[in-house]
Amino acid sequence: MRPIKTVAYVAVVALALAASAAGRTQKDKRQSKPESKSQSSTVEYSSAAAAGNPRLSDVVRVGNMLYLSGKLGTDSSGKLAPGGIGPETKQALENIRAVLEKNGSSMDNVVKCTVMLADIKEWGDMNTVYDTFFKKERKPARSAFGTSGLVLGARVEIECMATAK
Repeated sequence: MRPIKTVAYVAVVALALAASAAGRTQKDKRQSKPESKSQSSTVEYSSAAAAGNPRLSDVVRVGNMLYLSGKLGTDSSGKLAPGGIGPETKQALENIRAVLEKNGSSMDNVVKCTVMLADIKEWGDMNTVYDTFFKKERKPARSAFGTSGLVLGARVEIECMATAK
């Protein structure tokens, strides 16, 4: 009896793999304009050195996707916005908005955010400000977690991914 179950299992797996491959082939045929290999693998790194931070790229573009490095609630001089989690969240999201706009995108095109909090108990206060930056019908997917500390003693750091226009 056991060999029959094994053969049946193998047959089901083989059929599933064949169906999956056939589905991918049909999907590939339906694409209206095929992407060239060089177009789909183009990666552009922004120059962070001009902004005074040679350790990371401000944003990396892969095709029409933008991957932003985490943003703190700092002003142009590099100082944290005074007043705690609310003002820092607002400034971090303003910094994200500026990078998106500079790269041909907007807050409406954000598809995913990751929020790092120095104290997870401040999630509600962060969320109150965060919600004001996104339309109700266009909220990006999001993860949030508490950390054991952030750079510069920040209360919040936010990174995101967005599509470019």
